[in-house]
Amino acid sequence: MTRRRLGFWRRLPVVLIKPVLTIWTRRTWLGMEHIPPTGPVIIVPNHISHADPLVSAHFVYDAGRWPQYLGKASVFRVPVVGWLLHRARQIPVERGSVDAARSLDTLVAALQAGGAVVIYPEGTITREPDLWPMRGKTGAARLALATGAPVVPLALWGPERMFDPRNNRWDPRPRRPVTVVAGPPVDLSRWAGAAPTKATLDEMTEEIMLSLRDLLAGIRGGTPPPLWARPERTGPPDVESPPAGDGADPQRDQAGAA
Repeated sequence: MTRRRLGFWRRLPVVLIKPVLTIWTRRTWLGMEHIPPTGPVIIVPNHISHADPLVSAHFVYDAGRWPQYLGKASVFRVPVVGWLLHRARQIPVERGSVDAARSLDTLVAALQAGGAVVIYPEGTITREPDLWPMRGKTGAARLALATGAPVVPLALWGPERMFDPRNNRWDPRPRRPVTVVAGPPVDLSRWAGAAPTKATLDEMTEEIMLSLRDLLAGIRGGTPPPLWARPERTGPPDVESPPAGDGADPQRDQAGAA
């Protein structure tokens, strides 16, 4: 992404928002070299606050890429707002069986065009009381399997000082310390070319989430809690899973969105 080629509608939010974030936050950026300068990449941040999309976008932009976030399609239908989101090349995601599968095609197309797609694998702000990551949904794994794009974990700590979801309070004071660390791409090579079975997607998702959790532990210090146990691989082989959102739990297979 060459910033001189952003165009007016992508440069507009940069001009409006980045100066505010520069004053609002005191930033520690680490691991930018793990975000490829060109080509498709799936970026998976942990989700701890309503403020962290702003912080992660700031980081990805400073790393030289234009972040493309997923958003509820209903927001894209709001007059003016939706038009601006489209102009800024953000990605609407539909809910429901057929529409969710169509959204996956949109994401694949964005990656095939060389985009940097940002997916919150938890699908929502974590419900863990200490803000550690929850178990993820399978959207990022499904997208990685469909495209072969690298999956880069992005650990954030500090946006909860800007907006704390535990008490629903914003803190507008300047120089809130935030740390963002990009890790090396998650090693998903052993699943390359595999069918998107439930077992495969669950295992890939677990690998992604554990990489993200351990990266976050490096920021916070200490040992992260064992939030879930590794599943046992027993029983008969799985059959191929349905398209995203077509199972008993539609939201389980939907790519996470802020």
